[in-house]
Amino acid sequence: MNYYHMWFNLKDQRPPADIQFAGAVKAYLDYLKDAGRIEGWNLSRRKFGFSPPSLHEFHCVVWTRDLAQLDAAFGAVATRTGEVERLHMPVYSGVTDFCSALYRDFPDPERATEPLA
Repeated sequence: MNYYHMWFNLKDQRPPADIQFAGAVKAYLDYLKDAGRIEGWNLSRRKFGFSPPSLHEFHCVVWTRDLAQLDAAFGAVATRTGEVERLHMPVYSGVTDFCSALYRDFPDPERATEPLA
């Protein structure tokens, strides 16, 4: 699995804007999942202010089978048209201080784990 991690703050964190944002994320990422573009996702919010400030208030992780699936998802979103753009726009327009990282399961399934002779 590949895990695309995103940390960000909301432009408007006041209720009900935070709940509306969570609903927009669900609609958007469920759309990508239902289309087979991603395998799954999770949205979480920092609790009690516990985290380094650089990780921001919200964390979203999206997982894909492999980099090809992730690339195809990025390609679909990059069209900026149709239903995917309608669902994506309220998500990206609601965030600030965005940062991301890409992780993978380790060791990789194809990785040789036996010591070299």
